[in-house]
Amino acid sequence: MALSSILVSALLAGVVATAVTVAIEKWGGLVGGLLGTVPSTIVPAGIGMYLAGGEEALVVSMMVVPLGMLLNALFLGAWLVLPRWFSNTSHPLLWTSLGALALWCVMGIGVWFLLQNTVLGILLTEQEFAAVGLALLFITAVWFNRRPQPTPKGSNTVSKTVLFARGSMAAAAIGVAVWMAGLGFPLLAGLASVFPAIFLTSMVALWLAQGPTVPQGAAGPMMLGGASVAVYANIAMWSLPAYGALVGSLIAWVGSVVGWSLPAFMVLRRHHAGLNG
Repeated sequence: MALSSILVSALLAGVVATAVTVAIEKWGGLVGGLLGTVPSTIVPAGIGMYLAGGEEALVVSMMVVPLGMLLNALFLGAWLVLPRWFSNTSHPLLWTSLGALALWCVMGIGVWFLLQNTVLGILLTEQEFAAVGLALLFITAVWFNRRPQPTPKGSNTVSKTVLFARGSMAAAAIGVAVWMAGLGFPLLAGLASVFPAIFLTSMVALWLAQGPTVPQGAAGPMMLGGASVAVYANIAMWSLPAYGALVGSLIAWVGSVVGWSLPAFMVLRRHHAGLNG
């Protein structure tokens, strides 16, 4: 069962990761970036973790997800700042990618040590910790989206090779996350499940095909939209053990989309009204 969970989770993650790039390219950063980040790869990851490691592994892994998505929000924020720093270099995309990844890795190590050495069990329950992570993510995403930026559609097509590479990276990240949950490392699994493979490959693929404007326009909406994954994790900690893998996942997905993704889209669309022409 663990092996099938890993394979199914990885395959679905790869398909979804590829679809998000196409959505941003076709509909622009606002629609593609926000609606393209509704809970997707976290769904098979959560099911896989639950089937492979049981309720305890699921709860611990999902507890880390909101804080992991906060790291991803800051990762996307780096794509709004670093291109200006490296604009005069010969390879701005390379240096921006490396800088954003370095930032995520440093913060990820910090989160890991925090979780290993914290008095979490005394001060906060897993559910309370996840709620705090969601609140911090909400504040960060709103701050980065306070000033709307143009969110243009792409005028060129992302190559099939880049799309395949993007899907493969996302599939590998989710497969590793489910595998680690099955081995009894739920904290690492939670961090691995939100490794910014989708965000990284989205930014790189869109930059290569469209230039820096399209991925930068998508960064803010992707950041706000990605908070739906944290909402999903908060709900899944309760719904999967209560209703089982399939029904519990459906409850968490509907709750996160209706409770977060759609309202966020409506707010951002009004916020960006008239900006894109």
